[in-house]
Amino acid sequence: MNWAEWSEAETQRIHAAGQWRAPRDFDGAGPVGALAPDGAPVVHFASNDYLGLTHHPAVVAAAHDALDRWGTGAGAARLIVGSRPIHSELEAALADWKDAEAAVLFPTGFAANLGVLTTFADGDVLVCSDELNHASIIDGTRLAHADVAIYPHRDLAALEALVADQARGRKVVIVSDTVFSMDGDVADTIALVALADRVGALLILDEAHAVLGPDLQPPADAAVLRVGTMSKTLGALGGFVAGPRILTDLIVNRARSYIFTTAPTPADTAAALAAVHVVTSPEGDELRSRLRTNIDQLVEGHPSPIVPIVCGAEDRALDAAAALLERGLLVPAIRPPTVAPGTSRLRVALSAAHTLDHVRALSVALDELTLGRP
Repeated sequence: MNWAEWSEAETQRIHAAGQWRAPRDFDGAGPVGALAPDGAPVVHFASNDYLGLTHHPAVVAAAHDALDRWGTGAGAARLIVGSRPIHSELEAALADWKDAEAAVLFPTGFAANLGVLTTFADGDVLVCSDELNHASIIDGTRLAHADVAIYPHRDLAALEALVADQARGRKVVIVSDTVFSMDGDVADTIALVALADRVGALLILDEAHAVLGPDLQPPADAAVLRVGTMSKTLGALGGFVAGPRILTDLIVNRARSYIFTTAPTPADTAAALAAVHVVTSPEGDELRSRLRTNIDQLVEGHPSPIVPIVCGAEDRALDAAAALLERGLLVPAIRPPTVAPGTSRLRVALSAAHTLDHVRALSVALDELTLGRP
């Protein structure tokens, strides 16, 4: 079988399984716009722009100014000639925001997880990873040269027992999302910090979706690294790792996804810096309050903007998504391999940019379709 024949067979196999995917262009600013192929008007509940900062005037203006000053791209890796003053300014602002000694920028949050895990998870390390961690964490552990042990979701008693049973004198890395991207539930970060301290582990926490917390204030001497992304809460593009300088300096010198890639664009970096200023201001408090109101309108007390509507079978999730789209509401179906078989779902992502009328329309539609809530 040659490559063309193999590709055709794989294409047919994915189609037969009902799992073929293709992007659909969305032409809009914020949650309202036109969806290809027919340009139908929709309100989408699918973006990670949780605070609606992608079109904030200060964020857009900062990107324009950076384009005028530095052009469209950095042109090289940070350790060559790709580092601009705006990169260092953003790293300082991120470190201050996360109450850390230092921060390191990456082109994406995915690259940040690859970089931090391959830096610290060498052959003499046991990595303990939550079973529902993001794909970037999973791929980071696969690229590392450490032994990897998966612990049951948020089961810290099982995690501690796993470390006791398998560490055998080796260094230990514990890695977890703080808000899990498909379920919208949260990790007990306070207990994770305490557990890591007891067992002498390096704790890596991915806070990509933690726009509303859980907030984390680890002790100053704690071996904790906080991974984040500028593409969600900050409405831009890029990733970062924040923590003790002795650890972040190692990342700069060992992380291949930092060393061997072009620096983030000046425009994206400037936009993220402006967004940090918004997030840490009274306006940021107002945006988080608006987001909190929208979440409570749909599911009171839910801890994050990610609200899963679990349908079970793939065809049921696809039918539900299609029925919502007929009502002008875009909520994509999430299916294997993104989630486990039998747990296909609608993944509602709420934003401060949604109006209460948007959320009410979704709530009414879910009730009409007899789709439950978490």
